[in-house]
Amino acid sequence: MEDKARYVAVKTLFDIESKGAYSNLKLNYYFKKYELEPSDRGFSTEILYGTIRWKKRLDYIIKKFSKIKIKKISVWTLCCIRTAIYEIYFLDRVPDFATVNQAVEMTKVKEPRDASFVNGILRTILRNRDEFYNIKIQNKIQKMAVEYSQEEWFVQKLIKDFGEKTAKNIMEKSNKTPMLTLRVNTLKTSREYLSDILIEKGCKVELGKVQDSIKVKGLSSLEKSEEFLNGLFTVQDESSMLAAICLSPNEGDKVIDLCSAPGGKSTYMAQIMKNIGEINSFDIHEHKLNLIKDSAERLGINIIKEKLFDSTIFNEEYLDYADKVLVDVPCSGLGIIRKKPEIRWNIKEEDIISLTKIQREILKNASKYVKPKGEIVYSTCTITKEENEDIIEDFLKENNNFEMVDISEFVPFNIDSAKKGYIKLLPGIYDTDGFFIAKLRRKR
Repeated sequence: MEDKARYVAVKTLFDIESKGAYSNLKLNYYFKKYELEPSDRGFSTEILYGTIRWKKRLDYIIKKFSKIKIKKISVWTLCCIRTAIYEIYFLDRVPDFATVNQAVEMTKVKEPRDASFVNGILRTILRNRDEFYNIKIQNKIQKMAVEYSQEEWFVQKLIKDFGEKTAKNIMEKSNKTPMLTLRVNTLKTSREYLSDILIEKGCKVELGKVQDSIKVKGLSSLEKSEEFLNGLFTVQDESSMLAAICLSPNEGDKVIDLCSAPGGKSTYMAQIMKNIGEINSFDIHEHKLNLIKDSAERLGINIIKEKLFDSTIFNEEYLDYADKVLVDVPCSGLGIIRKKPEIRWNIKEEDIISLTKIQREILKNASKYVKPKGEIVYSTCTITKEENEDIIEDFLKENNNFEMVDISEFVPFNIDSAKKGYIKLLPGIYDTDGFFIAKLRRKR
């Protein structure tokens, strides 16, 4: 039922805006609570993430036609208006008048006195449809922020770091919904076999550029599918897979994966190692260790040891311990806003500086865990220079017993810097998330 699907989207959005809820967790909770069918789940997901993604653009049109200041509109009412405007401009599943009527009825659930206001503003917007595309703002940064629905500081930073043309490309790609990327579990099946199964189920399937990856459209109830439950695949972006591939662990290696939850890279390294060797998967959050354990069991992996571990504190037990260390540090996440659009509203510019302190500390500790001649991969799912190139550059200045390692043989994209030992993938440019990977070797 469309009205139930809309209700779940609005209710989830309300919880995000008023209680700081995590979109994916809350949405899945309501899916189960209200027993939504797969098609309705897809509709809810589209409305929710589309509304979050385009919030600034939606608010621009609300401010233009609302007689009430946006800060004075109740959160529930605002959620109803935003989702309705998103439907009007971005979806064509139902006629506009039905969308307006549903929004009015939805408003009555919590704010019945606002129903006439919602009806009025939405009908005014329908009479002035073109205003959504006619952004009358003189300041270039402010206009681009509304046009691409981004924070002004982020627009400014992208232009400064990459130039205006690339900045626009990044923002445009970040507003597209990507195909779902699956990592094939080659311990149990092959890429070709799984592709054939999914095609038979009516899915659109493309082989990814990264080994063991496939891109899928039309796979409903993913976590209930027989193939998922039997461990034939897991969900993982190609960029994240590349971090494990670039580290290139060998069968029998001792590996440390710092900040490892939810375990995608740990389980992929185990797969690359043919489930022979030892992987120590550390994370500071105890409940997240269960995610790694459950994932490993489902995939048929038994070489992973999960451990509660604060990677910012040096642990002498692991001094010179590992052949390979993966350092996927906490970061601003600005490379994954196409999948997690709320990040763009939650991260502040000043957060980047505080994160770099943590990143430097974790990398410093990682350098002590790797054996002489051993290797480290430092990775993030962000694209800021401060969290990536600057961290590596400063580390090498302070640690002359480390050197960069050519990773071009592992990277299926034509990126010159791979020969120098690092790559920065910009969001959507290679049909991946935004990601940074650098490989270091301890010389002595």
